[in-house]
Amino acid sequence: MTGTLALVESPVQLLNLLEWVHTERQAGDDPDCTVVVLPPRDPMSRGQLRRMAGLARDEGLTLRWCEPRTATAGPLRTLARLTPALLRARRLVLGDPFSRFVQALLLIGRARDLVVIDDGTATMEFVALLAGRQRLVRWHRSGRGVRDVAFGVVAASARRRLTPGARRRVELFSSMPVTAPPGTQLRANRLEWTRSRYGPPAVRAGADIIGTSLVETGVVDLDRYLAAVTAIARAQGATRYFAHRREREEKLRRLATQAGLEIVRPDLPLELVARRGPIGSRLLSFPSTVVHTLPLALAGTGVEVAVCDIDPSWLTSGASPRAEGFLTGITQAARARHGIGAVHNPLAPAVAP
Repeated sequence: MTGTLALVESPVQLLNLLEWVHTERQAGDDPDCTVVVLPPRDPMSRGQLRRMAGLARDEGLTLRWCEPRTATAGPLRTLARLTPALLRARRLVLGDPFSRFVQALLLIGRARDLVVIDDGTATMEFVALLAGRQRLVRWHRSGRGVRDVAFGVVAASARRRLTPGARRRVELFSSMPVTAPPGTQLRANRLEWTRSRYGPPAVRAGADIIGTSLVETGVVDLDRYLAAVTAIARAQGATRYFAHRREREEKLRRLATQAGLEIVRPDLPLELVARRGPIGSRLLSFPSTVVHTLPLALAGTGVEVAVCDIDPSWLTSGASPRAEGFLTGITQAARARHGIGAVHNPLAPAVAP
């Protein structure tokens, strides 16, 4: 068998792979890593991935760019192309254990050494579901759709493969506040590669707002979100809005007009953009991955990260029953772990005395 094969689908996953490789090398182990990039369709994600791929090559990693989502036969061609490498790999590194395609690839491989790296706050849900031996279904999905049911056998097999055994080692490399399931090794991602390569940043006066894709995933109502961002920008004196890579152009145009914000489309994951600077002295976010990663990336810079809760009235009728609890858990964990502040929600219903 050969070295390490990594499967990544997003810029953040590739960033966290670089963090894992850096940690391995610091410990005296060069993982001899080949990275398979499985890009999504949206242009912003693809652009960020290409830039991250350049950084990965600069770090000495070998990259293979595959396109399983561009045509009907794409998945079959990709499976056939990757099967030899999957069969030879001694270690598999997975960026998204919820991905149906990654789950299918996992079942082909023979590796006895598995590593799961962060795909943001989804790691928190992954750990909870794995520990409870539940289906690996993302928190914002019902898990009852036709495709979910049809893919249930593969998802169940992937969950069993990700459970440590006598002949299988599973490691979780995470910056999230999680407790590893029994038998799984947990290693902390402290964003040391990010801090060593970028910054410290120039810090500008004022606040920046960090965008979220909760509207695009069907969790939060669009008009409620636009109204909330507008009210927060006016109350906090924010002038810039760092868009999430999946936010739609029409939504961002409305934000620019309605809230008077300068829309910034980051060319790299926000952790790197913030380290590169300039960045506002206060970063205002909704519950998301960055309320856990930015305090690590910006440690010692004096930049304050604060979070605004999602009011239950903002949730859509189609939002998963787990949505409110999951989002609240993200915020509470970040406040307990990093001591981040709260952003007053101007649109929250008044609480009776």
